[in-house]
Amino acid sequence: MFLVAGLGNPGEEYALTPHNLGFLTIDRLAERHSIRVTRRDSRALVGMGEIDGQAVMLAKPQTYMNLSGGSVAALLLKHELDRSRFVAVYDELDLPWLSLRIKPKGSAAGHNGMKSLISSLGTSDFARVRMGIHPGHPVKDGAEFVLAPFRRSQIKELDEFLGFAADAVRSIIAEGVEKAMTKFNRRAPGLSTEEA
Repeated sequence: MFLVAGLGNPGEEYALTPHNLGFLTIDRLAERHSIRVTRRDSRALVGMGEIDGQAVMLAKPQTYMNLSGGSVAALLLKHELDRSRFVAVYDELDLPWLSLRIKPKGSAAGHNGMKSLISSLGTSDFARVRMGIHPGHPVKDGAEFVLAPFRRSQIKELDEFLGFAADAVRSIIAEGVEKAMTKFNRRAPGLSTEEA
């Protein structure tokens, strides 16, 4: 079984902020594949189902971003899941808005949710889907920026971006990380090459 964990913060005030792209992608996957992510397990909301014939657990840790690792580690242990079938989905301030990068492993690159995951799992060797949120101009306070609500113009682009990220996760599950990287490591569709 695959475990796909989207990182984010619980609570209505954080629902439509850049730091919650992981949660929003889990919601999109759940909607597409008729999986109800409502059961409480290991300090997360989880749902079980199938994506492309593969058993999948979708999870949204409810610990707040900086402590996500404890929840994910507990889910992997409790359900005897292999880290090679774990995918983390999260926002990335180092990447431009609407870009997406799949990586098979790597450092936390300053992301507190990823620091928590790597620390709790004792390895950085797991797949991740990084969703770009950088606005294209200098960001004075990164912590403030990631928790500020999306602008109206971003909300319009969000639907397509979440669909693109959900497709990327599905590709990892169906075809493996390497093939998914080839297909999805670029801007979301709909942007011209001039913008990319």
